[in-house]
Amino acid sequence: MKLKHLEMKLQRISGYSHPRASLEQYQTPAPLAARLLYHALMKGDIEGKTVCDLGCGTGVLAIGAALLGADCVRGVDSDLNAVKGANENAALLDADVAFIVADVRDAALPGRLGSCDTVIMNPPFGAQKAHADRPFIDLALSIAPVTYSIFNAGSAQFIKTYTAERAEIDERVGGVFPIKRTFSFHTHDIQEIEVEILRLIRKQ
Repeated sequence: MKLKHLEMKLQRISGYSHPRASLEQYQTPAPLAARLLYHALMKGDIEGKTVCDLGCGTGVLAIGAALLGADCVRGVDSDLNAVKGANENAALLDADVAFIVADVRDAALPGRLGSCDTVIMNPPFGAQKAHADRPFIDLALSIAPVTYSIFNAGSAQFIKTYTAERAEIDERVGGVFPIKRTFSFHTHDIQEIEVEILRLIRKQ
């Protein structure tokens, strides 16, 4: 599947019906999701692999991985309504994904998920709660040797320091995350946030 074809399919995915500001629930834009997924595909980290999407929301990354030929895909989110939407989106695109309602901070979750080959994720940026992305990073590095994650632009140094003993940043790809007016504190119809996709490789 070509990148543009993937992006067109992901455009059909519905976002949050009742987004929650406390969870920073913003739908990952199809162009950005497709870029992350296609980059991972070209690196050999999607097709035929076991892939896990942490904080999957309504499923755009998980569904995209399934469409690109992942052997097994799991999506995890703490919001039941988001997972219901993810299941509906997966059915719409005929994507085989197992979605789980769970908190990434649950100590039992790694055992439930088991090991996987690749983690893909768009964790909270920490705008509502500082360091909200840390539990996602910790879980990702505990279950997979390779992680692709979206962060605020300029986060690489923090991630490098935070994961210094566990992982290294192998690649960095820039991108833009347009956020539509969603909550009462938003002052613009659309605000474009500079982001970076980091590929983390777990140290042996």
